[in-house]
This record gives sequence, structure tokens and C-alpha cells, in this order.
Amino acid sequence: MANYDILKGKKVLAVDDEPDILDTLEEFLFECELETASTFESAKELLENNVYDVAILDIMGVRGFDLLKIAKKKKIPALMLTAHGLNPDNLVGSIKLGAKSYIPKDRITEIKIYLKEILLAREKGIEKSGNWFARLGSYFDDRFGTGWKNKDKKFWEEFDETYKVSKDELQKLL
Repeated sequence: MANYDILKGKKVLAVDDEPDILDTLEEFLFECELETASTFESAKELLENNVYDVAILDIMGVRGFDLLKIAKKKKIPALMLTAHGLNPDNLVGSIKLGAKSYIPKDRITEIKIYLKEILLAREKGIEKSGNWFARLGSYFDDRFGTGWKNKDKKFWEEFDETYKVSKDELQKLL
């Protein structure tokens, strides 16, 4: 990855109804200009009235999919961070709605990796977002069980073709 800290000074919105998650994100993302919201209403107002480099959105408790739609409309890349909403349907729904990543809360310690990938890809003009999935594919296999992709087989075939970063694009990121 780049030899500078792409997170330094980035404006990040973190939305979650769990105060301890917001506190954790504040600790991990100390180099960012982090704004937080714990309700849909406050997050919606912040999204509509401010510019962010990236948004971290919970799914449950704050209407994360509705916030994702607002973020996408404003061209703010979004990472979904979830625990209670961690299931194949929400994973597929997040991708279809334009999320750049879908990260389980029990992987919150790795949040910087995923944010850096999103920001670096954006900086390099790469819109695809499959790199995070390559890192978490085995996690989802363990969590969701064998054959979990079969329900949305066509989607996952298209995902493999459409969203995964090519070798050339990966080189641009390095």
C-alpha cells in the first residue's frame, strides 16, 4: 500500500447506535476528522449537509441501507459495519446498493485496512470493490456455511466478473 497515511485528515462519518462502537472507531481512526451519529435522523442531516471522504454505516438500528442510498447519491463511498445485520441477504443488498465494503463488527480492529483500500482505489480512479471480499471470503464461508452463495448464484458470478479488482488495477493500488 502507499507509503503515506491516506487516512490522515480524511473526513469520515461513522454511524452506529452502539456508543462503544463509535468510541472504538474514534480510538482506531484518530488521524481522521471523525464525526459520529447514533441515530438515522442525525446521520441523515450530517450526510445531507456535509462532505465526507468516506462513511462507515451500521445496518441495524440506524436504517443503514437508507443512509447508504443517501451516501451513494452524494458520491460518498460507504463501508457497512455490522453485527446484527450480518447475513448473506444484507451482504448482497449492501453490494447492490453500492457499498464499497461489508465488514463484520468482530473485524473492527482491521477497519483501517478497508478504509485505506476504499480511499486509495478512489484516488486512483478504481471503482471496483472486491478486494475486501477476497480478505473476508473464508470468514463468510465459515459464518454462513457451505454453499451459502448458491441462493444468489447468478449475483456472485456477476460479482466475480464485475467487482473484483483486476491484476492491472491492483498494481495501480500498490
